[in-house]
Amino acid sequence: MNWRIFAAGKPALAYAKSGIEEYLKRLKRGSKIELLYLKAGDSESVSAHLLERSKGTFRIVLDERGQAWGTEELVGKINTWEMDPGIKTISLLIGASDGHTKDLRSQADEVWALSPLTLQHELALVVLLEQIYRAYTIKRGEPYHR
Repeated sequence: MNWRIFAAGKPALAYAKSGIEEYLKRLKRGSKIELLYLKAGDSESVSAHLLERSKGTFRIVLDERGQAWGTEELVGKINTWEMDPGIKTISLLIGASDGHTKDLRSQADEVWALSPLTLQHELALVVLLEQIYRAYTIKRGEPYHR
């Protein structure tokens, strides 16, 4: 399974940069994950770029209007996606500061709410990476998730 995370705007906050680096390093040991930054902008232009760049992949839009998944549910979804021969790459889409367009959300395969709160995109990225890492440690039976 290949993972691509698209995020609008590069992180500027030191804690976010550190957390992103740490979880990417941990994830690269057991999975194929790529983090790609897009130029920040308004929701129309960023959503158009996200749609273009994620074409042909299984799209998951991160949006507070999406479904909230618990960690175990995420593990179950990953297991299902990994068994689906039609899914080679999953694209996780983190949008502009003013959110995603309705068009982008409607073209997504899943819309996932990390929280019912609106999260600053740098923080959302750290939380997302940590949850993917946690899911893979559960799948491998490692003691990280207690």
